[in-house]
Amino acid sequence: MKKIISGWLILSLAVLVGCAAATPPAVGAWDVEMNTPLGALPATLTLNADGSGSMSADGLGEAPISGITYDGNSVSFEAEVDAQGQTLVLEFTGSVEGDLLDGEFGSDFGAFGVSGSRL
Repeated sequence: MKKIISGWLILSLAVLVGCAAATPPAVGAWDVEMNTPLGALPATLTLNADGSGSMSADGLGEAPISGITYDGNSVSFEAEVDAQGQTLVLEFTGSVEGDLLDGEFGSDFGAFGVSGSRL
């Protein structure tokens, strides 16, 4: 009986370690479109498993992404961009379903939708 319980504990521990080591579904490069108050703006998001990343878009250049958190299929992060000489903090919340990303950026000017697909 002790061998069965010990085996069960080892198997349970191996499963938990395997789950913890899994790559979050949002990790990768994403081709997205941001629906800003000034119109649609294409951008590229790069989200890394270590919590780092970057965002690049025409007119905004490239900006580092900070505070990336993964929770199942959900992802959130913050990016500070230079929008024509004005610093703008964008706070993203969204989710991943397969190779599709959907969410929104919150900003001082309100929220705007973001959708895209994995590159």
